[in-house]
Formats: sequence, C-alpha cells, structure tokens
Amino acid sequence: MAENGEEKLIAVARHIAKTLGHTDNMTDDILKIFSNFDGRLREKLTEKLSDDGVEQTLNSLDRQISRYLSSDHPIWSNSTDSASFLDSVDRLIGAVREWTPLADDKNISSCLDRGEDLLQQSMFRLEDEFRTLVERGAESFDLTGSDSTHPHPDYSDDDDDFADEDENFIPVAQPITDYDIIIDALPAGTIGDLHEIAKRMVMAGYVKECSHAYSTCRREFLEESFSRLGLQKLSIDEVHRMSWPQLEDEIEKWIKAINVALRILFPSERRLCDRVFFGFSSAADLSFMEVCRGSTIQLLNFADAVAIGSRAPERLFKVLDVYETVRDLIPEFELIFSDQYCLSLRNEAITIWKRLGEAIRGIFMELENLIRRDPAKAAVPGGGLHPITRYVMNYLRAACRSRQTLEQVFEESVAPPGSNLDYRKGDDQGLSSSSSLAVQMAWIMELLESNLEAKSKIYRDPALCSVFMMNNGRYIVQKVKDNELGALLGEDWIRKHTAKVRQYHVNYQRSSWSKVLGVLKVDNNAMSPNGASKNLKDKLKLFNSYFEDILKTQSSWVIFDDLLRDELRNAVCGTLSPVYRSFIAKLQNCPDSGKNADRYIRYSVEDVEARINDLFQGNSSGRR
Repeated sequence: MAENGEEKLIAVARHIAKTLGHTDNMTDDILKIFSNFDGRLREKLTEKLSDDGVEQTLNSLDRQISRYLSSDHPIWSNSTDSASFLDSVDRLIGAVREWTPLADDKNISSCLDRGEDLLQQSMFRLEDEFRTLVERGAESFDLTGSDSTHPHPDYSDDDDDFADEDENFIPVAQPITDYDIIIDALPAGTIGDLHEIAKRMVMAGYVKECSHAYSTCRREFLEESFSRLGLQKLSIDEVHRMSWPQLEDEIEKWIKAINVALRILFPSERRLCDRVFFGFSSAADLSFMEVCRGSTIQLLNFADAVAIGSRAPERLFKVLDVYETVRDLIPEFELIFSDQYCLSLRNEAITIWKRLGEAIRGIFMELENLIRRDPAKAAVPGGGLHPITRYVMNYLRAACRSRQTLEQVFEESVAPPGSNLDYRKGDDQGLSSSSSLAVQMAWIMELLESNLEAKSKIYRDPALCSVFMMNNGRYIVQKVKDNELGALLGEDWIRKHTAKVRQYHVNYQRSSWSKVLGVLKVDNNAMSPNGASKNLKDKLKLFNSYFEDILKTQSSWVIFDDLLRDELRNAVCGTLSPVYRSFIAKLQNCPDSGKNADRYIRYSVEDVEARINDLFQGNSSGRR
C-alpha cells in the first residue's frame, strides 16, 4: 500500500511539473519542494526516472531531432515535418525541465547536459527557420493587394521600365490622404507558424534570440518603407550642412514619413508583434521596440537637428511645421510606445517637441536682434517705405497665421531682456490680449518703431523726416488691420498708431508749409495805403520763391499709399488755397496795383493746386 501511495505521489508531482512547465518556470521549485519533503520520495523520483529510461528517451529524441537539424531544406517547407519537429522539441523541453531538479545525480546530470546541448541546437535551427519564414513571407506577400486589412495606397509600381533597368530600384511612395490603414505585412499562415516557433523559443528561455531574429527582418521592411517615402538617413551634422532649399525639401519628406510611420507602419508592426508573440507580452514589447527603435531615432534625430540648427528668422515657418507635426503625433507616440521598453523613445519625442518650441522662441529673439542691428546707412530715397518695415510686417502677418501654435509656444515665456513690457500686464500696453504672444508681438513692433525713428534722423529736412515716419507708420497700421496680428494687438493699439500717423501728417504740414503760409499773412493795420501794393508784391515774390523751392525739393518725395497721398495733398490745398486766394484778391484790389496786378501773379489758385497735386509721386523704388 505504501508503495502504491508513493507511486501516486510521484505521478502527481510529475503531472504538476509537466503542466507548469508549459506555462511558467515553476517546475524546478515544485520538484525541489517534493524532493526535499522526504528523502525517500527523492530516491523514488530518481529511481522512477531511471526506470523510465532517461538515456533511452534522450537517444530517441536525439535521433528524431537530429535528422531535422542536418536537413539542408527548410523544415517549414513541409507541414508534416514542421509539426513533427515541434512535437519532438516540446518533448525535449519537457524532459529537460523534468530532469533539471535532479541534476546532482550523475547519470541524470550527464543526460541533462546532452539534452541541453540538443535543445540549444534545436533553438538555433528554430531561429533560422523563424528568420526564413519572416523573410520569405515578406517577399511573397503583396502589400498592395487585397490581403491587407485595408488597401495600401502609398506605393506606386506604375513604371515597370525602371524595375527592368535596375532590380534594386525602390519606387517612391505616392501622397497619402487617409491614415486609417493597417498593413498585414505577412500572410496569416506565416504568422501562425511564427507564433508556434516563438512559443517554443520563449518556453526554452531563448526570448532574446527569437526577438533578435524577428526584429532584424522587420527593421529591413521599415528601412525599405522609409526609402520609398524618399527619406534619407542623415546625421545631425549632415542636416546642418544642407543649404536651406535642400533642408526645406527634406522637411517636407520628413513630415510625410513620420506621419506614415506613426499612423500606419508602427501600429501595423505593433499588431504583427502581438500576433506573433501572442501570450508573451514581454517578448512582444521587446521585439516591437527593437523593430521600431532605429527608425524612430532616425525620425527624431532629424527633428532634433532642425531644433538645434540655425535660428535665422526665415526658418520660422518650416520649424513651425516640424513643431506642429511632432506635437500632433505625441498622442500616437504615447499610445504606440506605451510599454516599458519604449519609454525612452516616448520621452525623447516629448523632449524634442519642447526643444522645437525653444527654437521657435529663439528665432523670434533673432528677429529682435535683426531689427536692432539693422543699420541706418543711406536714407530711403524720398522718405519712402523702408525694407525693414516691409520685411518685419509681412513676417509677423505670416507668423500669426499659426497663432494657436505660437500661443502654445510662448505661453510660458518671460519678458525679453531689457524690455519695458510686462507679460503680466498686457492690458496696460493697450493690447486686446495679455497673452505672452500678444506682448511678444507688441515688443517687436516697439523695436521696429524705435529703429525707424532712429533712421528718420538721417533726413536733415524735418518735413521729409515726417514723410518717412508717415509712410512707414501707415504701412504698419495697414498690415496690422483685419488679420490675426490685429486681433492680437487689438483696436486700441491700432487707434493709437493711427493717431501717430496723423500727427506725422500735421508735423509735415507745419514744417513744410508754415513758412509759405506766413508770407501770405497780411496785417492790414500795419500797412500804409501808399505802400500796400509794394508790400504785397514783395510778399508775392517771396511766396513764389518758397513755393518753387518746395516743388523742386518735394517732387522726388514719395507717399506710397494712394489714399494717404490724396489726403496729404487735399490737406495742403485745403490750408493753402483759401489763404492764397485771399492774398491774390487783396493784391488785385489794391488801389496802386490796379489792373497791372496780374503781371505779378505767376501762379493762379488753380495752378497752385495743380502743382501740389503733382507732389509725392517719387519714383518706383520708393513704392510698394
């Protein structure tokens, strides 16, 4: 009876060990517990294993497995062979696990060594078979065919002539408009076979080897996909050495590639890994990371190169494109790279996104420096529009088309060094918004205005100085109105600067025409009747001289804006014409001038107005 009980206990122990061996690595611990429970039980286990013929079992497995190991043909070319081979491997794995707790027995230890060696050879062959299945499955499977979960529209094979000329030719991908695509990159049957192999390799402790074989092949698929998308492998130094037009082209390709990668290729690889390594989540995570790591780093390195590259103002808009692309894909990074192995990739994406934001702020700082450094040099002919005004205003208008992004970039900014602006008191600056972007824009406008005021000092004529500031001030106000820049700065800011333009207008009239108007003033009380005619004639001569000097001087001056030009002419005529008409009437009515007065009048009122209306035409270089 005792023997019967021991036999049953041994059977139970072996059954538990065998069962657990298929699902976890607890067999050794269980057998040790049973073995150490009673020395007699340990002896019975050893005796029983000997009775079962450990060496006989091993020899049988060796014969069955070795004929597959020595075969020159792929085992998985025949379904019967593959099933038989896997069955033998299963029994070998079970035997090794069963013998391991009893390794201190010399006979079993010797067999165990042979069994582990045979298992290792079996794993090497499985690794080769695994790699062959992945490679051949990818070669035979048509990505553009109906076997995909969704049609795959991004690869074009329209031109077969190129393929005939160069068998290594990689067709360039066509634009993608729908990212709701999953690629089944391997046939379903191949995926099933890979899963069966992966299951055995994981059970035998060869997770890394299996993952390496898988990831090596799938990496090649991603590299080819990137090539089809036109993306080059570029180091950070190579990116920095590119000309700007070249880099702009590469950024366009990169934007397409990273969207395809994060929205189609990587999710498809994640799905494939989960199917191949179904039931082994850690192995699936490790394999996915090894497949996608190189491609992800390639994509992120390019974005990083853009972020740490030149901060010339003209690069803003492409850097914004890169920033927005990474920002919009952060949820994809967080979803796809959610496991422990991919944590560093996810964190790196977020870091580079923040670095791109720093680059954008740096570009605006460089714009500020550009405005500060812009030298006065020679004055703009005729007091026209200065190139720096046109450049800055068009630049800011274009930048504000990305207002939402720039708001995000500047939300944690601080006031520029040396600025009188306080980012916490946007309302005090007359701004509609106290956002950091609004104050940043106001600060740049302040720098521009200060720069223009310094440039206006080049003009020795105060009237021309006013024309210069009027031209540039009017252009600034026009560019601010009716767009996002105006929405940021607000109506109060626009009214304030419109008033400044009007003041320049008044300053021009005072400095240019006050002398002429002063000549035409007649003090009737101080004028004697006998000398009235001579006094008026003398004043008329002075008027003619001053008026002609103004015409000669200001004929080359320019007002770029048609409406402003008309406003200025009308204002001058409206002030001068009534005074001049009154003066002429007094001359004509003077007793000692009489009918001869017209001999002294060189310009009629209509002539004066006509000459004024010919002013401010300037030349083409002063106009927009």
